[in-house]
Amino acid sequence: MYDIKLIVFDWDGTLMDSEAHIVACMQAAIADLSLEARNDEQVKNIIGLGLHEAVAGLYPEADAILVRSIADAYRTHWLGSDHQSTLFPGVEETLQLLKQEGFRMAVATGKGRSGLDKVLRETGLSPMFDATRCSDETRSKPHPLMLEQIMQELRFSPAQTLMIGDTEYDMEMASNAGAHAVAVAYGVHACPRLQRHAPLTCLDQITELGDWLAELGSMNAANVHVRR
Repeated sequence: MYDIKLIVFDWDGTLMDSEAHIVACMQAAIADLSLEARNDEQVKNIIGLGLHEAVAGLYPEADAILVRSIADAYRTHWLGSDHQSTLFPGVEETLQLLKQEGFRMAVATGKGRSGLDKVLRETGLSPMFDATRCSDETRSKPHPLMLEQIMQELRFSPAQTLMIGDTEYDMEMASNAGAHAVAVAYGVHACPRLQRHAPLTCLDQITELGDWLAELGSMNAANVHVRR
């Protein structure tokens, strides 16, 4: 029996379809600094980590100064771009349903604060969330501190908390914090990779979340009406 009260979402690859834009901005930063090339798959693999941790994953031989230079170049491209990534289908409706059902919601993301604030403004989703944590404010995933801080702020236990994400870093963070985890199959990491971390389920679409919570007994099945 589960008693889920707090649902914490990753952002990129879970709520927003931003993979292509992240890759483009990182490739632009690499080109700016004339660094040894990294292919798109290598860049995709580090999505979900904090920016400095992601850069270090791409260039493990880089010193702190170079890591900071790459991160700064990436941030310049991201914040200076007019490109607006879109939410995955059904995200707004799903969040509205969960809010109506009384769930508390939060975001735990590898984005920096300026990047998250930008997309929250663009999407108008800020009122949906009771708390947010970014990687430049705390430890990067998969360290549990980001999730632990959210649980402490909103006064929920790990047993009452569900982390939803598209990368193994999200799954590991939830496990490290003692919280439950649900994976989504449409983001950066494929389901077989995510299932190695034993999520409760792996959703093909975010709109399946309401049905799954109803089956779990955590919400009223009669109120699940999100169109797929």
